Amino acid sequence: MTQKEKILQKILSGMSDAHIGCDELCSALRGLGFSERVRGSHFIFVKDGVDEIINI
Repeated sequence: MTQKEKILQKILSGMSDAHIGCDELCSALRGLGFSERVRGSHFIFVKDGVDEIINI
């Protein structure tokens, strides 16, 4: 299992939210095809076909 797959599994399990770093989460979202923009300390992710905006 690759590192990206391990991070995705950790995110989807919902059991380890406190142990997922911002860099790991951002990397996983970029790997899933989300576009990223940064506004101050906010990382904003969007993707065509996904109605919600992810703001970290």
